[in-house]
Amino acid sequence: MVKQIHAPLQPEELASLRAGDSVLLSGTIYTGRDAAHKRMCALIADGQALPFDVRGQVIYYAGPCPAKTGDVIGSCGPTTSSRMDAYSPLLCGLGLIGMIGKGPRGPQVVEAIQRNGGVYFAATGGAGALIAGCVKAVNVIAFDDLGTEAIRELKVENLPLIVAVDAHGGNLYEQGPAQYRRE
Repeated sequence: MVKQIHAPLQPEELASLRAGDSVLLSGTIYTGRDAAHKRMCALIADGQALPFDVRGQVIYYAGPCPAKTGDVIGSCGPTTSSRMDAYSPLLCGLGLIGMIGKGPRGPQVVEAIQRNGGVYFAATGGAGALIAGCVKAVNVIAFDDLGTEAIRELKVENLPLIVAVDAHGGNLYEQGPAQYRRE
């Protein structure tokens, strides 16, 4: 069964999700890769406001390609999430409740997700054109000088994702292989 969820996310909604669940995400999300995360954490360290309130929000680890004429956005597939591991616990502590990317997360991020009632979604790598079709509007909101790594606000409809790490500590990157290991 595929679950429909809407961003910004609600903690009660996330509490029902389990690692391995398929979801279709609609609503407002934000893009941000390592350069944007580094800048956001520098703003926090300097006591400055972030370009958007991260509470209840989802950050998609993507750097979309420029849009072709007539398209809303270019290909926007996920990037490797572990590149944001140094920054994610701090943002989770400030209320970031969802992250989208590909690949496993470090133990400190998994712990921060669980402690803060969040979730990490996996998007299919290599499906950037399919994902772009789920984006209905885009607006650069910060760090325009970073080009494709600028922070963008995306309006998405039915973005297909898998719950990779849930609020209860379930971790698909550990559970999946464990099912097939021979002792």
